Amino acid sequence: MDTSRLDKLLAFIKDEPNDEFLKYALATEYLRLNDTEKALFYYEDLISNHPLYTGTYYHLGKLYEALNRKDDAIRTYETGMKITREKRDNHAFSELQAVYREAIGEGDEDW
Repeated sequence: MDTSRLDKLLAFIKDEPNDEFLKYALATEYLRLNDTEKALFYYEDLISNHPLYTGTYYHLGKLYEALNRKDDAIRTYETGMKITREKRDNHAFSELQAVYREAIGEGDEDW
């Protein structure tokens, strides 16, 4: 019997409970399985405990939007833009800026 991707990730996280990549992978896998509650748990854990893991902000913001939590999405994008700007991660910043502008309904907002 093959062990599912989720089972493998859950086994790995038991050994390394603070691994940010594993948390991100779990959030992504739960989202793929349409378990938004567990995906949200891991994405929010990343924001709280690993705020410099910049990939989280885009995906958490998009999940908030899908859950009709637009204000949370906008705040998440804003925080992510601040962090990616400080880290000089221009690619991540531009992706966040694009979804932020879309979320607020403006295309020419200067940030």
